[in-house]
Amino acid sequence: MSPALRAFLLDDEPPALRRLARLLEATGRVEIVGRATDPEAGLAQVAALSVDVLFLDIQMPGLSGFEVVERLPAGPMVVFTTAYDRHAVQAFEVNAVDYLLKPIERERLDRTLDRLERLRADPARGELRATLERLARALRAPAALDRLASRVGERVQLVDVAQVTHVVARDRGTYAVTAAREYLLDATLADLERKLDATRFLRIHRGTLVNLAWVGELHADFGGRLLLRLRDDRRTELVVARDRVRALKERLGL
Repeated sequence: MSPALRAFLLDDEPPALRRLARLLEATGRVEIVGRATDPEAGLAQVAALSVDVLFLDIQMPGLSGFEVVERLPAGPMVVFTTAYDRHAVQAFEVNAVDYLLKPIERERLDRTLDRLERLRADPARGELRATLERLARALRAPAALDRLASRVGERVQLVDVAQVTHVVARDRGTYAVTAAREYLLDATLADLERKLDATRFLRIHRGTLVNLAWVGELHADFGGRLLLRLRDDRRTELVVARDRVRALKERLGL
C-alpha cells in the first residue's frame, strides 16, 4: 500500500476548509500536515513542511490561488479547489492540472487522489510544475477587450469587438472597421494586438489586424501577393504580408 499523501489545505473560508479536511481524512489515504485560511501564512507553513500536495482555493483575499502558485516553493503538487467558471476548469484539464469543483464530491476526490499517487512517483513531475505556473500566469492575465472606445469630441462610443471586421493603422490614426463604418480609436495597433483576444484577431500586415471570424476567402493577385477577402457587404480585400502568410494559414487550418 502506498504511503499516505502529505497534504496541506489552504482556503480562506473555514467551513470549506473543515469540510475538505473531513473528506480527505475519511479516505484513509491522506495525512493532513497543516491548514491555513491566510495565503501568506499558508505559504510560510508549506515552505517549512514536507508536503506532497497543496489543496488550494483560487478566490482568496490578499493573494489569489494563482499568486500562491507563483510563490510556492518547489515540490508540492497542486489541486485547485474552486467554484471557478467552467472555462477555467476546462483549461485546468487541458493543461494536466487537477481541480476539485465545489461542493467537492467523494467520488471525484478519489479520482484526484488516484492521480496524485501516480504523479508522486513520476520523474516528469517537474514538467507538470512548469505547466502549472504558465497556466496560473495566463489565467491571471487581464481579460481580453470585448469593446473598443471611439472618442468623438466629448462623446465616447463603444464598439462591440465582435462587429469589428479589422483594425487598420493609416494617416497617423488607428481605425476599427465594421461592416457599417469606421471608428477612430485612441490606441496604437500594437496596444490593440496585446489587448484583443489573440484567438480571434491576427496581425496580417504591419498596419492590419483582422478578425478571423470575418474571413471569407483567400486568393492570390496577379503580382503573387496573397489577398484576404472579408465576408462584409463590400467584400473588402486586405493584403497579407509575406511573412504573415504561414501564421494566417495555420490559424485557418489550411
